[in-house]
Amino acid sequence: MTSPHLLWLLAGVGTILVVASIVGEILRLRLSPTGENPVIENLNARINAWWVMVICLALAFIAGKPGVVLLFALCSFAALREFLTLTTQNRADHWSLVACFFLILPLQYAFLATDWYGMYSIFIPVYAFLLLPVLSALRGSTKDFLIRVSETQWALMICVYCASHVPALLYLKIPGFEGRNVILIAYLIFVVQLSDVMQYVWGKLVGRTKVAPNLSPSKTWEGLIGGALTATAVGTALWWMTPFSPLQAAGMCLLITMMGFFGGLVMSAIKRDRGVKDWGHLIAGHGGFIDRLDSVIFAAPIFFHVTRWIWSTT
Repeated sequence: MTSPHLLWLLAGVGTILVVASIVGEILRLRLSPTGENPVIENLNARINAWWVMVICLALAFIAGKPGVVLLFALCSFAALREFLTLTTQNRADHWSLVACFFLILPLQYAFLATDWYGMYSIFIPVYAFLLLPVLSALRGSTKDFLIRVSETQWALMICVYCASHVPALLYLKIPGFEGRNVILIAYLIFVVQLSDVMQYVWGKLVGRTKVAPNLSPSKTWEGLIGGALTATAVGTALWWMTPFSPLQAAGMCLLITMMGFFGGLVMSAIKRDRGVKDWGHLIAGHGGFIDRLDSVIFAAPIFFHVTRWIWSTT
């Protein structure tokens, strides 16, 4: 699992984080010594969250496939808890909630760990989606029935189904790329997260035109274009550690950065609908798991299926 390419990528990311941490601390001391500058505080909170993410991913990569699958199963569990906390539920939904956490989620990752593509690709959107309304209907409560069921289904789709496509990259069989699939996970997360950062930076520097002011006032078209192009340029420069050609890498990077942006926008809309700023408080000072992984969650299934369709033999 620890291929030279992966070690180089982790070393590069670590170096970037060290430099970012130093720059962030300098900016804090000069511009926000008492925490009065929200931009500087936000930047440093993001950097601290990235350190946690990179360390956890590095440990999982070293542990191999079981470690990566277990890590994302735990992330799905935490994200599902955050999501369902904000949904409309009543006592009649207890069976369906138990099924979500202790039946559907474990089975999804068990099917993944056994490389049963035919099952983990349809298990949640078919079997789980049919099971959940049955469990709720058996309890006899009709109040907000459609809302309750659809919100639970959407929580499973986002937090478990989409998230599970990140470790699913390990099981693709790509000729000439054997034993290096873990790089695809690192590549996906790095490019999407870099796009998020650069969208924020470009938005603060030159952002003028809001994409959706009522959903996310900080997202601008200038930030989107600048961030997506910057991340695409960096991702294209790293084509040599992927199964993609430079042109293919550019196309894949542009695709996942756009999906990441739309993922953040959709999740912001849900938060606004629920009247909350963050999904949770698990990551001190910067929300919960979904706040940090919303863009990756939306990009992962697209990245997985395009890679499987074009490059994989399975």
